[in-house]
Order: sequence, then C-alpha cells, then structure tokens
Amino acid sequence: MKPLVFENFKEFRLMLGKQLPSGNWYIVNQQMINDFANATLDKQWIHVDEKRAAKESPFKSTVAHGFMSVSMISKLLEESFSIKSVKMGLNYGLNKVRFPNPVPVNSELRMHTVVKEIEDLANNGIKVTFSCTIEIKGQEKPACVAEFLAALYE
Repeated sequence: MKPLVFENFKEFRLMLGKQLPSGNWYIVNQQMINDFANATLDKQWIHVDEKRAAKESPFKSTVAHGFMSVSMISKLLEESFSIKSVKMGLNYGLNKVRFPNPVPVNSELRMHTVVKEIEDLANNGIKVTFSCTIEIKGQEKPACVAEFLAALYE
C-alpha cells in the first residue's frame, strides 16, 4: 500500500484514532539476525547457531531477537506515512511492549499502526503515540505489540 503524505501537522492530526497504511513485507534473514546479535552483543545460540537451533530449539530454527522487531518500528513507520513539513524526528520511547510470538528465520513481517495520541511539544513539535502490531505472515499471533512514541518537529 502507498504511504500517506501529509503537508503539515495540522493535516496529520486528522489521523488521530485512525489506522495508517500497512507497509511492505520484510523477510528477516539470518544475516539480519546475526548483524543484530553483533550490534547488541546478544549472541545467544537460539539466534545465531543454526545447527544447534535445528536440533535443540522447539522452533527448529534460529529466531530473531524480540528487540529486533521493536527496532524495526521506525523503518516500518517510514513506509506508512510522511509529513512534508517535518524537519526532524526522534524516537521518544516505548510504552507497553510484548512479544507474543517468536520470529523464526526467514519469516516475513509487516506492521499495522493506529495513531493513538498526539500531544504538543515545545519548539514546534508533536509527540505521537502509535499503537503498533508487527504481523508474521501466516501466523495468527503477532511478533510484537507495542506503543511507540515519536517526537516530530516542523
């Protein structure tokens, strides 16, 4: 689906309580998992040891880190909308975060997002709370459910 494009914050505020377009599917391959493991120093065998995971894991393959799916939220949001007047955006934080389902290697993920709250910030900014659900293709339960907060400035 095509991303929505807004001219400014005034126009974007009309999305309050509404769903943004779902983004593209992304394949989470072993190289991505290994790169995330190296970046975070979380090299637990369930993530990086393909042979051991095939034998010993209940999932029969490696799985992505839960925090990897959370870290993808910024990129996945970029694909659902843009605001032309924005000069800068910052990750502001997360509220409730859950990982209801593991993400086996080579799974496909995409995100569904609702604009939950919009608050004014100083310096021509807004703080947006997004309700995010990261879906795994072919699975009933999502990989991640989180409230993601972003600070955007015009």
